[in-house]
Amino acid sequence: MTGKKVPLRKCIGCGEMKPKKELIRVIKTPEDEIVIDKTSKKNGRGAYICNSLDCLSNAVKTKALERSLKVAIPKEVYETLERELTEFET
Repeated sequence: MTGKKVPLRKCIGCGEMKPKKELIRVIKTPEDEIVIDKTSKKNGRGAYICNSLDCLSNAVKTKALERSLKVAIPKEVYETLERELTEFET
């Protein structure tokens, strides 16, 4: 018998393929809000990022999050994401 298939997703910060459960999903909702999807089940266009501030800063620097979600992202959203990522790390 073969083992259960583990879904892999690519981190937009570092570009590594990792299991979906190890990554954090950031989505653009149909109402054009940018939020962190803790359940990974909400509707919207999603992008995955590692649970580290290094990956977030790299994604901000290269504008990878904006390209993935196909929308311009204001600084306030990045600050909120940074705060929530620090909460995830602790």
